[in-house]
Amino acid sequence: MTSGLRYLPAHLDPAAQRDFVELLRAAVTEAPFFTPIMPRTGRPFTVRMTNLGPLGWVSDRAGYRYQSTHPETGKPWPPIPPMVLDLWRKLSGYPQDPEACLVNYYRQGAKMGLHRDEDEEDFTAPVLSISLGDTAIFRIGGKERGGKTETLKLSSGDVLVMGGESRLCYHGIDRVLTGTSTLLKDGGRINLTLRRVTRPGATE
Repeated sequence: MTSGLRYLPAHLDPAAQRDFVELLRAAVTEAPFFTPIMPRTGRPFTVRMTNLGPLGWVSDRAGYRYQSTHPETGKPWPPIPPMVLDLWRKLSGYPQDPEACLVNYYRQGAKMGLHRDEDEEDFTAPVLSISLGDTAIFRIGGKERGGKTETLKLSSGDVLVMGGESRLCYHGIDRVLTGTSTLLKDGGRINLTLRRVTRPGATE
């Protein structure tokens, strides 16, 4: 397994998974899912997304960036729920809380091409990923495009921590295995990605 990558299968039990979904249901009412587009081509992503926390990641014609407000409603993002913060504090090994919780919703046919999370200032902070709903085929490679990759099946309740060498590795979701979970009423997969955006001391 890639150095610094920690895979925690079934870390959230079914009851905790349901609690997370209820928290997200309330948050999405306040900050609805939107469809981002690629900056250069204007092509829409196949995933829909929203954010929690003081900063949220967006993509549009102006580029990739973090901002404090929802791109459609103009309102601040809802706060990251304490239960989600507790997971970060327990597993990240990082002294500051995350500033962004990106929420991606994968419906049938949605995927995410290989990419690196590099819009943040502090790469010593890991990226923590929480899977809910249908199982996804996760692929991770090296720090450059091309070359050898490996895959993992991420099921509902699994947690992945990308730190160390893995923090800047290319990764993505090849496909979602429809019907592998009954957690989400309408099916599909939700992925929460917790990130620290600014360097410690910049906003405290």
